[in-house]
Formats: sequence, structure tokens, C-alpha cells
Amino acid sequence: MAVTFSDLHTESGLKSLDEFLARKSYISGDKLSKDDIKVMLAVLGKPGDAFPNASKWYDGVSSHLAASFPGKAVGVRIGGKAAAPVKEAAADGDDDDLDLFGDETEEEKKAAEEREAAKKPAKKKESGKSSVLLDVKPWDDETDMKKLEEAVRSVEMPGLLWGASKLVPVGYGIKKLQIMLTIVDDLVSVDSLIEEHLTVEPCNEHVQSCDIVAFNKI
Repeated sequence: MAVTFSDLHTESGLKSLDEFLARKSYISGDKLSKDDIKVMLAVLGKPGDAFPNASKWYDGVSSHLAASFPGKAVGVRIGGKAAAPVKEAAADGDDDDLDLFGDETEEEKKAAEEREAAKKPAKKKESGKSSVLLDVKPWDDETDMKKLEEAVRSVEMPGLLWGASKLVPVGYGIKKLQIMLTIVDDLVSVDSLIEEHLTVEPCNEHVQSCDIVAFNKI
């Protein structure tokens, strides 16, 4: 380190730093360098109004680090709060351990991307829908098909919408009900609809069985 200061946590040390910075913007000249970072690590916080030059320098270094090296200024005090123990970083004279100006590693890039992704609200996944054509068969030719359809349409649940219907001849005077329905896939299971609603009481008084004729995603 080209320039050193001692006891920067004392008034005398801060005074020497303030006097030094009266002649220049940064520790090593007109550009920010690792010398500024190392001196900053030795300062316990932003110098007060009694040290205007040091205070202005501190703000400049803090702003530059916050804007240009997000997440990399470990141990540097910004706004008076230290992100890591300052004494340990300040005591280490090896530049390799303070590579704030080095290239960003793949691990750091990945971590930054994960942090950004975590900030964004997760987009709510829209549930899919399906269109179903159902055959509903009566017990015999004496079954009241009007009441059968009323029984079918009486089944209500979230995500279920009954559609158009018609009677289709099967033979021997027997007709079946063909009915369309739209379901929200995450809310309605057609198998459960048949087994737990359409073929049990009270619907099974009219409904003998149900078959899925067509099932299409919308």
C-alpha cells in the first residue's frame, strides 16, 4: 500500500487523513484505487463534520462501491454499518484478499441472478381447462330423461360448468343423455365427478352409468 495512516479511529488519525485529502480527491490521486478501500476499512465510520475532506472522500468511495460493485464491498462500512469485521480486513495487507476490482466469478453472477429472481414476484400459473363430452345412460326406457338431466345438472362444484346437451337413441326405445361440460383441471376430476356424484344417491335413481366420450384440453 503506497500510503498509510495510523489510528484512523482517533481524532488525530482522522485529522491527518483530512489534511491529506485537502490536496487530492482519492488516496492515490484522481482515481479510486485499492488504497482507498483499505483506508476505508480502517475508518470506523463516516468522518464527522469536523473532517470535511475525509467525509466527502468517504461518501465518494461509498457511492462508487454501491453503484459499481453491488454485493462485493464486503467489510466496507457504508452509511456507518459494517458488513463484516473491519479490523480483520484492514490488518490484511494482501491485495488478493481484497479483490474488489476483479472480474465477477461465475458463482457471483449466479448468486446475483438468484437474488434478482427472488425479488421478482412469482407469476401465478394459470390452471388449465378441459372440455368434456359425457354419455349418461338411464336404467331403462321408463326412466324420465328430463329428471335425469335435472339430476345431472344439479351437481355443482367449483371449476365445473355444464353446457349443451341432447338425447341420443341407443335402441329398443332407450335414449342416453349426451352433455358437454367444461372443467378447471386443478379443481375437478371427471372420474371423481362420475364415481362420487353422478352414480350415487340421489342421481343414481335415474343414472345407471356414465362414459367419457371425448376429453380435450382448452
